[in-house]
Amino acid sequence: MDLATIAGLIAGTIFLILGVLLAGGNILQFLDPPSVMITFGGSAAAMFVAYPMLKMLKLMPVFKILIFPQSFNPAELILTVVSFSEKARREGLLALEDDLSDLDDEFLRKGIQLVVDGNDPELVRKILETDIEHFLNRHDENKGILDTWASVAPSFGMIGTLIGLVIMLANLEDKSAIGPALATALITTLYGAVWAYFILIPMGTKLNFRTNEEMLTKLIMLEGVLSIQAGENPRIVKDKLVSFLPPAQREAISSEVGD
Repeated sequence: MDLATIAGLIAGTIFLILGVLLAGGNILQFLDPPSVMITFGGSAAAMFVAYPMLKMLKLMPVFKILIFPQSFNPAELILTVVSFSEKARREGLLALEDDLSDLDDEFLRKGIQLVVDGNDPELVRKILETDIEHFLNRHDENKGILDTWASVAPSFGMIGTLIGLVIMLANLEDKSAIGPALATALITTLYGAVWAYFILIPMGTKLNFRTNEEMLTKLIMLEGVLSIQAGENPRIVKDKLVSFLPPAQREAISSEVGD
């Protein structure tokens, strides 16, 4: 579980509620069903107009990934690749096939299998790079949906504001209708801003971070697979893979992997 995401959502909600209470307001004043329908319902409907239904339905797994992300351990990954490199030099590439079932990562397992099958290095690189490209396209598409929704939501907040103003102006003689109409006019703008700037935009940024994190592991795997196929010295493989990491992590990971 991503504690930062959970903590941020909880803390942000608490700060918003405290802000209302300290300003002398009432939380119930900010619960307005018409504004919910206009802002959230309207913006969601617009997204179904903009994107195919299957793409929208895939957003739920995306939100799940953001809260329960896959964990990546570069040190453990490098250790695994180096151990495969040592075994390949000692027993040959075909000996790696016995360990394929122990690999949890599908991308690494696919790369090792391509090497074991005796494919040309350029073909192995091309296949794995194509996998990476499609992975990036999927994540960019999901982030694009979140970004589009973030741009649409405040607009529907403004639409709600206009609706509220129209209702208010059409009923100026009825003083009892002015308050609710003005509340709808203002609250829809608030809902649109909160949904966009508190949820959608931060989620898109977090998805981009997760993409870069997974991309780094895939590049390490790609380079490791090609190094194994080339029969490079395990020490060289280790140094090459550690170089993908920030300097602050290299010494600790190099120490954990060993010389």
